[in-house]
Amino acid sequence: MRLCWLLPFLLLCVASLAVGARELAWSQLLTLHGDTWLTLTASRLPRLAALILVGIGLAVCGVILQQIVRNRFVEPGTCGALDAARLGILLSLGLAPAAGVGLQMLFALAFCFAASLLFVAIIRRIRARNAVLVPVIGLMYGGVLSALAEFYAYRFNLLQSMQGWLLGDFSKVVQGRYELIYLILPIILLTYLYAHRFTLVGMGEGMATSLGLNYSANVALGLMLVAVTVAASVITVGAIPFVGLVVPNLIALRHGDNLRRTLPLVALGGAALLLVCDLAGRLLIYPFEVPIGLTAGGLGGLIFLGLLWRQR
Repeated sequence: MRLCWLLPFLLLCVASLAVGARELAWSQLLTLHGDTWLTLTASRLPRLAALILVGIGLAVCGVILQQIVRNRFVEPGTCGALDAARLGILLSLGLAPAAGVGLQMLFALAFCFAASLLFVAIIRRIRARNAVLVPVIGLMYGGVLSALAEFYAYRFNLLQSMQGWLLGDFSKVVQGRYELIYLILPIILLTYLYAHRFTLVGMGEGMATSLGLNYSANVALGLMLVAVTVAASVITVGAIPFVGLVVPNLIALRHGDNLRRTLPLVALGGAALLLVCDLAGRLLIYPFEVPIGLTAGGLGGLIFLGLLWRQR
């Protein structure tokens, strides 16, 4: 990976550690001063780790979904996966209020996987489709799932609980409350190991099968990887749109579709985009903070419109 990619990323990481409601005295940090070191290790470093892992995970999810559906404009936010994960979490709260994060994760994973399977089945039934029709169907599909989640939350007085997953927010990420996000690490590794297979999946079922690939099994594996990543991300920091759409498209425009070669760049780009959005949210109304779901949605939405215009 080129140094010109790594250096700006490292600068973003340093900036993320330096910016916050409380100013850090780096001279005290070098002497291991108690309060400064505690702020860094209990809040800033966990937040940085969560930003990087979620950014990488969502960007990689976008790549997987785009290969499966064979459409550039599909990602967890435009196929109903984020909305399905929220619905699963709300159902777990309604059925077992005293349950821990583990049960919420299972519900979110199951609903996200089932919703992704249904979305793929719907898209495969549509014969005449263009690049814009598929994400439009996905947004409508997600809207239905979101409406079901809101109705369930209203029916069982869970609207306040639902607010925590409507917009991504890293302000509550501290040591002891974000470790579930480490589930994304094996997902990234598996995606890279299966990069060649996902590339073949993107060629279509007929071509992939003729090359000896078990198409259905690899699609199911890809959707399961997406479900685990989305569930862990939504439970930990909430829903963050457009990362999996913007980054893979920008990388593919310059470097092509060979996933073995482009996945590291996609991962780095996803982490960098979230770092930029997070820094913007922390500086816009400093010392207060704008949720990253708003900054990522605004910036990602503008780039998405640009990509749609370019496709047209």
